[in-house]
Order: sequence, then structure tokens, then C-alpha cells
Amino acid sequence: QVQLVESGGGLVQAGGSLRLSCTASRSILSFNAMGWYRQPRELVAHIRAGGSTNYADSVKGRFTISRDNAKNTVYLQMNSLKPEDTGVYSCKASAGPLEHWGQGTQVTVSS
Repeated sequence: QVQLVESGGGLVQAGGSLRLSCTASRSILSFNAMGWYRQPRELVAHIRAGGSTNYADSVKGRFTISRDNAKNTVYLQMNSLKPEDTGVYSCKASAGPLEHWGQGTQVTVSS
């Protein structure tokens, strides 16, 4: 059973930044892709095993997804935050047909 633990959420004013982390209980190299979603299942950013990325139109130019294979961790750097970015952000790891989800971390952006 794979465990994904998110951290880094919090309360920030509009225009501020947060960095979310998602740490897996096994090597992230074993996953086809990993991504960040805003609940319920809105894709925010996605990174494939080969390193290619894609983003929701609403976050392009503001958010950056990256990973540290040695730390089994995927990050989401969130800059220029807006109140509409508020939500619970969950990490997902895909391994073939299997999907693993973390519990999520709350991000609240005040105006």
C-alpha cells in the first residue's frame, strides 16, 4: 500500500506564495505520473515520469510542479495566489491502472 503525505498548506493573503510537498512511501520513480488536484478532482498540475508537465489554464505562469527523486517528493510551488485558488489540494500517484491519493492539504487565500 502506497502512502502519500501532503504538507505545506495554510492561510495566505492574495499575491502570496506557498509550496506544497507530497512525499511517497516508496520511490516515485515507480509511478508513471504524479499530480496535484484541487478537490474534488480538478487537475492543477501533472508531471510524468519523463519529466514533462502540464497545468490547468488557471494556474499557468503562477504554479510550478517539480520533483526530487532522492526524497521521493513532488512539490507544487504556488505564486501570485488568488482567492479562487482556495481549496483542498491532494496529491495523486499513478502506477499503471492504479491510483493512489493522499489525504489533502488545505490552502486558503484571503483577499
